Amino acid sequence: MSSHDVSNIHSWSGLIYYIAKSLKDQNIEIDFLDYSNTIKKINTLTKIKKKAYSLIGKSFDYSRDPEMVKKIGQEIETQLNENSGIIFSPSSIPIALLNTKLPKVFYCDATFAGLIDYYEEYFTISNETKKNGLILEQKAFDNCSLAIFSSDWAAQTAINNYNVDYKKVKVIPFGANIECDRTEEDIKKIILNRSKFECNLLFIGVDWERKGGNMALSVTEKLRERGINAKLHIVGPKLNPIIEDNNYAIYHGFISKSTESGREKLDKLFSESHFFILPTKAEAFGLVFSEANSFGLPCIATNTGGIPTIIKDGINGKMFDINDEQMKYVDYIQNLLMNSINYEKLSYSSFIEYKNRLNWNVTGKKLYQLLKEIEIY
Repeated sequence: MSSHDVSNIHSWSGLIYYIAKSLKDQNIEIDFLDYSNTIKKINTLTKIKKKAYSLIGKSFDYSRDPEMVKKIGQEIETQLNENSGIIFSPSSIPIALLNTKLPKVFYCDATFAGLIDYYEEYFTISNETKKNGLILEQKAFDNCSLAIFSSDWAAQTAINNYNVDYKKVKVIPFGANIECDRTEEDIKKIILNRSKFECNLLFIGVDWERKGGNMALSVTEKLRERGINAKLHIVGPKLNPIIEDNNYAIYHGFISKSTESGREKLDKLFSESHFFILPTKAEAFGLVFSEANSFGLPCIATNTGGIPTIIKDGINGKMFDINDEQMKYVDYIQNLLMNSINYEKLSYSSFIEYKNRLNWNVTGKKLYQLLKEIEIY
């Protein structure tokens, strides 16, 4: 169940679409429950409250208001067949106050408690939203049969911050939101075809500051100072003076996966780049790392949030500490570029990680096994 359009591949970064597809591919029959009508009906008092909080620099999240969540549950209840099935949600919110005897499962990338002191936009949430959010999520844990998270980080924040039976908490990484029919032979050709005369780094992310764009640019600059013909290909953020003033930063703007030309351009960037770099300050998961691995592209990132569930040092990339200087990145990249055998091994094993762990086929099978156990029980 969701308030998003499950047929829309762009809704919530494509996650709703791919989660549903992964379940369908396991021959699981799905009835979609939609509570978007409730979400759209924001009453006057809620609008006034949201405005009042904004005037004092605070945010009010109406989706975590108990009255709203109660109405969401009621809307879902009118659509239920109480005789059979499992309630499955990509969010804990609709589970919290849902009154049904059917088993309930949610699958998401973070807990509310985990986000509060992690993402900058959560630093200014009102005490009312914080209190309501924590209470409602606790009710979701009480009410569910399983709480599945995409990373060990998210699962641990659940265990650390809520009164929840650890046996309920499971980890299954999201797959890559990309269509991939590449074989191991295809990947070997892609790796061998990468330029031997330059180093192409790829950065994809709308939020330049949070995603570590300045660090990626600095790493590129330091590589060039060492005589390496490094270029940073930038996809996503708005053009800014920092990007504009550097002739080694190639700005591609926003590229949509919804068009064939967009997909072809992204495929070309993933294939021709030597590393995907995202020194992000905060990341609940990071689907783009799995997407990069599907092209045999090693990932360079920070050890934060859900990233350690995806990236395994020396296997499909390298993680650095948040406070590491750019020269550590530079040394790592230069050492690999100077040893083509090690670089090719890392690139190839990056694809194997995608193939064995980080795709929706594998995820769907793991979800199916967990849901099957609930039905048997």
